[in-house]
Amino acid sequence: MSLDEEATVQPATGRWYREVTRTNWRTLGAAFLGWGFDGYETYALVVVLIPMLGQLLPAHELANLPLWGGIAVGITLVGWAVGGVVGGMVADRVGRKRVMIASIAAYSAFAGLTALSFNLESLLVLRFLTGLSLGSEWGTGTALIAETWPTRARAKAAGFMQSGFGFGALLASATWLLLGGLGPSAWRWVFLCGAVPALFTLYVRRNVSESAVWSDARTARPSPRRVFAEPALRSRVLLTLVLSLFSIGAYYTVSTSLPLFVRQLAAAGGRSDVNHLISLSGANYNLGSIVGYIVGGFVADRIGRRRYIAVYLVGSVISTLVLYLGVHDVGLALAVAAVNGFFTLGMFAAFAIYLPELFPSGLRATAISFVFNSTRLVAAAGPVVFGTLVLALGGPAQAAAIIGCLYVVGVAVLPFLPETAGRPIPR
Repeated sequence: MSLDEEATVQPATGRWYREVTRTNWRTLGAAFLGWGFDGYETYALVVVLIPMLGQLLPAHELANLPLWGGIAVGITLVGWAVGGVVGGMVADRVGRKRVMIASIAAYSAFAGLTALSFNLESLLVLRFLTGLSLGSEWGTGTALIAETWPTRARAKAAGFMQSGFGFGALLASATWLLLGGLGPSAWRWVFLCGAVPALFTLYVRRNVSESAVWSDARTARPSPRRVFAEPALRSRVLLTLVLSLFSIGAYYTVSTSLPLFVRQLAAAGGRSDVNHLISLSGANYNLGSIVGYIVGGFVADRIGRRRYIAVYLVGSVISTLVLYLGVHDVGLALAVAAVNGFFTLGMFAAFAIYLPELFPSGLRATAISFVFNSTRLVAAAGPVVFGTLVLALGGPAQAAAIIGCLYVVGVAVLPFLPETAGRPIPR
């Protein structure tokens, strides 16, 4: 089927989930848990960032902690970008399942080793290697869902898979809530727990089947150059790159600012339970995102892909401005953080739902991984810019509000992209 061919879909009857097989559920379970482990590892860095750098930074650099925090997040994103692009190409060449297993094993190992960081330099090296391993997971899981699930259920499955990131991030917040009181080195235990997913590779090996759609198309020779060779593909890649860049760049800045913002509000309110409040804010943010992910699949089927994405982008801008400019009480901030998470992190389900429907099977993992991950090379500068803005403006609120407005740029590209709701994925 060509990219521009209008697929005729006969209306299906009955409940959508009656078309789903046991094999489909096992595939979704594996993709959900794999992406959930990524969520744990990513958000673990955010929640422990302040105490971790407080222990590893030299005394004369402690005043620049926001800047170094941005660098730590940024270098993880650089590794993620490189690993994601390469991993997508490899997944189109050797299969989704093999790359999923390798990715989980590698990031589990490097997450555990992060717990042994002995200075700033060792931490940054390990964060890069962890990001390099994390990058491959999303593209393989997303491609598997898109290629194995029925058309009517595909978006709902993708939304649920994406919610794994929120559950994993929530688990990171809960882990820090439980372990944060163990002393200055408590952050090490949080990363050590990140080594546990290595055991999950045994489940994937035994219970997940390779995509038959990929097997039929594996004669293709995937590369970014091929993705850009066809005009229709090139247009879709460039437009979704813009959408990805401004969504992902804004998200990492907004989410990184939340602990600093809560800490500032807690200090202004005379609260002493700062670590507890930061953990709660992270938990609320990720609870909101989980709802946003799951709801997204149903909304995308009801109103169409482009309208769904527009709603989430606009919601991201509004909720960010309300949270960082309109809230001055730490208790209210915890509640509004959930709404902000619904939109800013819930928006990521759009990539799992929409991107696989834009590209053919032989190049699917390459294209979607390139779009979703390569933008992190640029987005990596976002946390660094944010850290600089925090120092210049005297706090995280104004900096987060400025960067959060970037979400609106994504709305501008939507009219130039096709609507794909209800159509089979391109072969």
